[in-house]
Amino acid sequence: MTTSSDFTPPRRVLCVGAAVLDTLFRVRALPAGQGKILPYEMLQVAEGMASSAAYAIVRLGGAACLWGAVGNDAAGERIITDLGKSGIETSDMLRIDGARSAISPILIDDQGERLIVPFYDLRLHDTVKAVTERDVSSFDAVLVDVRWPKLAFATLSAAREAGIPTILDGDVAAEGVIEMLAPAASYIVFSQPAAEQLAGAADLVESVGLLKRKFEHAFIGVTAGETGCLWFDEASGDIRHLAAPKVKAIDTLAAGDIFHGAFALAIAEGLPIEETMRLSSMAAALKCQVFGGRTGAPTRAEVCDALRDWNVGVSRKARESVR
Repeated sequence: MTTSSDFTPPRRVLCVGAAVLDTLFRVRALPAGQGKILPYEMLQVAEGMASSAAYAIVRLGGAACLWGAVGNDAAGERIITDLGKSGIETSDMLRIDGARSAISPILIDDQGERLIVPFYDLRLHDTVKAVTERDVSSFDAVLVDVRWPKLAFATLSAAREAGIPTILDGDVAAEGVIEMLAPAASYIVFSQPAAEQLAGAADLVESVGLLKRKFEHAFIGVTAGETGCLWFDEASGDIRHLAAPKVKAIDTLAAGDIFHGAFALAIAEGLPIEETMRLSSMAAALKCQVFGGRTGAPTRAEVCDALRDWNVGVSRKARESVR
């Protein structure tokens, strides 16, 4: 018999950053020049780096709260409503008078690649509330992106003081943003473009090593799409590489965000790093098989089933290699 004492509540993750109304257009090929291109499918969805990560957390069995800002306009109302219906806690979202909500038209081709035209009104992020340890004390982890640096820094700092794991989504950002946020983050997972830009190196292994020396206090990882992911292993001092699961990519939009959401939840749950990277990689890969940005985020059961099949395949290849 199951009793109330057997129930473990879901881990709570606070996500801080982007909330955008995306309009996705599916096209056969991305445009090579000027002219008109006719999409054959369209979808509007509220997402963005932190928002999509929050949705991944919910889909994987966690609880997610989003701190972001929208304009006091129809697009902002749509963003908050859509994210709330997706299971994300949005009660602390800000509506900013005089600012326009972030919007982004996105073209996605038949290979899953995309062309994004994001619009962010800088007035959205003029207001930064004070963040205390008490404000973040109910969360098991904090994940921030680079779109609202001042609030991200205040939140990371409060969480770090409270002893809560802090994760930075290290995507390409304005000059100095990563350097400002990184000291307050206990885990930094960079995108490949951001890692190469910040490290000043095109080789990913070299980039990971350089970034670890730059931010030696933090876990350092890099996501690299179909190449997989890399991270600095604290125990061995080696740079580890995990190949990406093989999938037919339909839409890569939000795959990195899904990775970060899965990573943050796994850290909140106390999973070992290698297991965390496997879970995050599979969640991102499964998302790429579905058109619709963050709406393709898989459930925990779907990820676990795919991981079992993946591990069986890896073990079979290893056995065949020694014959």
